Amino acid sequence: MQENQIQGKRRKKKRRKSENHILAGSILLCIVTLTAVTICLVMVFQYRALQEKNTETMSELETLRLEEETSYSQEEVDALIETAVKETEEKTGKEVGDAFLARLKGLMSSGESTTDMLRTFFPEEIVVADTGRYYFFPILESLAKNTYDAESFQADEDGVMHYYRDGERVSHKGIDVSRYQDKIDWSKVADDEVEYAFVRLGIRGYTTGEIMEDESFQRNIEGALDNDIDVGVYFFTQAMSVEEAEEEAEFVLDSINPYEVKYPIVLDVEAVTSTEARASDLTSEERTEYCLAFCKKIKEAGYTPMIYGNLKTFMLMLDIEQLEEYDKWFAYYDEAFYFPYDFQIWQYTNKGRVSGIKGDVDLNISFDTP
Repeated sequence: MQENQIQGKRRKKKRRKSENHILAGSILLCIVTLTAVTICLVMVFQYRALQEKNTETMSELETLRLEEETSYSQEEVDALIETAVKETEEKTGKEVGDAFLARLKGLMSSGESTTDMLRTFFPEEIVVADTGRYYFFPILESLAKNTYDAESFQADEDGVMHYYRDGERVSHKGIDVSRYQDKIDWSKVADDEVEYAFVRLGIRGYTTGEIMEDESFQRNIEGALDNDIDVGVYFFTQAMSVEEAEEEAEFVLDSINPYEVKYPIVLDVEAVTSTEARASDLTSEERTEYCLAFCKKIKEAGYTPMIYGNLKTFMLMLDIEQLEEYDKWFAYYDEAFYFPYDFQIWQYTNKGRVSGIKGDVDLNISFDTP
């Protein structure tokens, strides 16, 4: 993947000034210049030693999540602030420097990660952390934005996320499953108010390139449908050409022919950490081309195609501008999503609990029914 090309294509040469508030809350800060922000963030980078890391994925890459270890000693905080104060005051003057650094120190003292701090200071850009590097993408006006109100999302006592409009719940509870969930009691799943399930149909092996059906696919899709749970399916791609992408689509279409699939047919586009992964060196242009080929086949067959991924998928691995016409299933494991563009389903945790399923399961929230 030619990450530098992506960064060079989209990253702004100049960043807009952003407003920050002193942690105490009542005094509006002066707009901080880009130079001052950059100096302080360089200091952060030095003391943090770029601690972001990728977690190992399961063999067929069931989920991918960027995790961070955030730890500051008091000595590190003091040293950072002392150095940054001097450098910032030289560039911006004491008043602006003190205000900005108070904000920075407050964020660090509250345990904010480097990525979270960067997102605070650059609200008009999408900040993505990957393998010890940070990428900044301008939010494109040409792409449709989601209109979800963050305050309208509420998690219940079981951690299930709901969305409310005018006091009425308008969201739908869903799960996605594969062979990793073992044998599922679908009647109990239905009793737990699960309205839909995405069933993994299959994968293309990331080393052999062989297409394989998920060993639990038939049992899961039949179990869900028999208990009046609507279904969609997803396929984990490792296509290396348009022909392979079309082959994957045809395999999916043949497999679902006996079943009523109301929810989208999803192409699972994720990174594999293994050095042996066959598609790891694809450029974003190549991967996007194959993604489009798959979605076109699915749409022509009369189904709704959808693309599944996380921030890395949509911002680093694919050219999201070319995929505007297709629905998105966004994976982001936090209390609030971080993605400005339109998406139809949010996978908000991979550690959910549902009756009838042993252990953890992915939970999803959606806002429309098929």
